[in-house]
Amino acid sequence: MVPSADNAPDAAPTRAAGPDEAPDVWPLTAKDMDGELHVGSVPMTGLAQACGTPLYVVDEADFRERARQWRESGADRVHYASKAFLCPEMVRWVGEERLHLDVCSVGELELAVAAGFDPAHIVLHGNNKLPAELRSAVAYGVGVIVVDCAEEIDRLAGYAADAGRVQDVYLRIAPGVAADTHDYMATGSDDVKFGFPVNGGFAERAVLTVSGIPSLRLTGIHSHLGSQILDPSGIRRAASRVAAFVRMLAERHSIRIEELDLGGGAGIAYVPGQQRLAPAEFVAALRAGVAEEMDPASVRLAVEPGRSLIGTAGVTLYEVGVVKQGLERRFVSVDGGMSDALRPALYQASYTAWTANRRLTGRPVHSLVVGRHCESGDIVVPDIALPADLAVGDLLAVPATGAYHHVMASNYNFQPRPAVVAVRDGQARLMVRRETPADLLLRDGAGAGIDLSGDLR
Repeated sequence: MVPSADNAPDAAPTRAAGPDEAPDVWPLTAKDMDGELHVGSVPMTGLAQACGTPLYVVDEADFRERARQWRESGADRVHYASKAFLCPEMVRWVGEERLHLDVCSVGELELAVAAGFDPAHIVLHGNNKLPAELRSAVAYGVGVIVVDCAEEIDRLAGYAADAGRVQDVYLRIAPGVAADTHDYMATGSDDVKFGFPVNGGFAERAVLTVSGIPSLRLTGIHSHLGSQILDPSGIRRAASRVAAFVRMLAERHSIRIEELDLGGGAGIAYVPGQQRLAPAEFVAALRAGVAEEMDPASVRLAVEPGRSLIGTAGVTLYEVGVVKQGLERRFVSVDGGMSDALRPALYQASYTAWTANRRLTGRPVHSLVVGRHCESGDIVVPDIALPADLAVGDLLAVPATGAYHHVMASNYNFQPRPAVVAVRDGQARLMVRRETPADLLLRDGAGAGIDLSGDLR
């Protein structure tokens, strides 16, 4: 089995922990008020009653504080990763916090532009950008496009030339550094689908190709080690290798690189006892790595914090529907599951949980919080010690779900996706409305015939 995404210990169940016991796991404003969980000074019981469950809750103050910390981390530019969580309201927060925005599809791009985000502050990622995505990015005036393969270079050069534009690009490279994370989240070694490997001369040849195209301007080199990184030593090694590559370009080809985008992956706490990687520590490791090979002041440094900006701001609320004692563990079944919390099934990710509606006093019981879908792998919180007096009807809160939960939600078992609610200063506002069965039926094709000479895309 691949290692746990969140480096959780295997020896014992995770302990249930509320904001008093494990503040690093919960939003900054989360408080236990006489057994009732409040976030943003909003009681979660009242919110669940008004909006239903499952329900994603986002602490706006937490996000804005994390954004401030990253702006003051020592990086020259901070990019928010759309893939972590995106909706029009989130786009507005990103703009208000003076962050750049990473997108990796035409859907994310068009959502951002429709929400009023400045395209000049957008960076387009992706390992297989569709021709329509590249054309749209050029037409919108996207600030930077990160090129990932030879085919992309050729296509983008043509689209930029046709538009009469010189398009700024970063070249994504694979520095050959393995990350201490889940295999599915490691992106910096040689044998990955992202970027041009430095080893073998692939990255060098790609730089020379881009540098010879009049409609493209190589402004930076991009590299990303992986996600949920908690040890800064790997980040430093990767930065050093990227800087060595940039120095080689200057010495061998007189090509000067203005910017380094050294990615993200700064980890957060998911379970009690785990520590997040602080923004200043993350950036210091990057700059130290760059300094091993070149003057770090000679390039501008961009970072992509990803989940570090939004992950801890999120809490998911569930209602307990079944409590079933098994031979070895107790199964606590909630009204959501892998359709709204895919990471445990995808990455073997670990979480903690806490009752949001009342204080429990029972002894800890080895439990598994499971969903209502027809899969044995439908797990919301793996192996957790929950109080014995947890009962049907209780409101269960799972923290650290702000990143990669809503965006990975599906309609498995024809399940409508939950709503997303922002809370701040005692007020709750709807960010994304709850999906309904009627919404799902809107896609019904009703057996309509298809004209093969037409185009239904």
